Amino acid sequence: MIPVRPPRDRRLDILRGWMQVSIFVSHVAGTGFAWLIHAAWGLSDSSEQFVFLSGFGLGSVFTLKEARDGFAAGLRDLSRRLRRLYLVHLLVVALLGAMIFSAQAVLSLPEEALRSGWAWLAEAPLAATTGILLMLYQPAFTGILPVFVWCMLALPLFMAATARWGACALLPPALLWAGVQVFGWEVRGLGGTEVEFNPLAWQLLFLLGAWCGRRALLGGAAPARTHSHVTALALVVVLAAAGMRAVGHLGLDSWQFATALLDGKEHLALPRLLHALALAWLVAAFVPRQARWMESPAAEALATVGRHSLGVFCLGLFLSWLASTALRLHPGAHATLDPLLILGGTAILLGFARIADGRAGLPALPRSGARMHAG
Repeated sequence: MIPVRPPRDRRLDILRGWMQVSIFVSHVAGTGFAWLIHAAWGLSDSSEQFVFLSGFGLGSVFTLKEARDGFAAGLRDLSRRLRRLYLVHLLVVALLGAMIFSAQAVLSLPEEALRSGWAWLAEAPLAATTGILLMLYQPAFTGILPVFVWCMLALPLFMAATARWGACALLPPALLWAGVQVFGWEVRGLGGTEVEFNPLAWQLLFLLGAWCGRRALLGGAAPARTHSHVTALALVVVLAAAGMRAVGHLGLDSWQFATALLDGKEHLALPRLLHALALAWLVAAFVPRQARWMESPAAEALATVGRHSLGVFCLGLFLSWLASTALRLHPGAHATLDPLLILGGTAILLGFARIADGRAGLPALPRSGARMHAG
């Protein structure tokens, strides 16, 4: 039996929109608004949710394509998406590099390329370009999209294994993640940079999302409030993480150091993984598909941003660098600049998303929701 194309989940659009705003804020160094995003009160941030949701969406789409037209059809669709994402990454790197070197020449930023990891491109352009193509040379703001590309490369084999062995297909990804935690396995960066998201670890979260997406499409049960033991555990994890952050915000250096060891982002440490999964469970279990608050202008604005996550994310990288640089160059005007830059940048991202909606010919979602394909 061929699975039915599911309706678009409005919760995911709103969630993606909020996460894009959070990512923009978190990338602005020195902003006081960082206190208002969920990353300031937990052990994980928007990165984990995007990786998990990307796996969920692509796993669902691959399963649907395979069920309708065979494995090759799913592979072709994934290849098209992967090629597009890789080209977007290369374009973003090229434009960011151009912006950094232009700023260094025009503004009072003589060491900006060195500070942000771009010096190798000036010193050895051929080697650096090769590193960029391999996604192993990662100057500032260029480390997130490669992990999606690497995870997408692993998806076809994982989906074939899942179709054959079910949940047992998660064992190799879990063992690979465990090897990172125990033995420190890593993918080394080039040109004096580090690989921001170790794909040997982060693939577990992506592939777990793909497994959940496949299961959901084929009729598996979604998280429910009746799973009281899982819900209770998730609440404990989230509340404990919030308490740890609250204590850390008091300025206790020793506690902040201990927290940093627990939530290591590059290698997706266990506390960080558990916190991300706990948040995902609680949202899926307790946020209804339709609610009155989802009809508000603020929710619609976030949903618009969420429908165009990739473009908004890329634009947000440039805006966050500009905002960070402005705050760094004018520390005396921080109190005035900070809200102007954050609110102005958020407005630009929303305007970009609305323009993208118009160009795509997407009508406003009706109050009862709209049916669209996953991913």
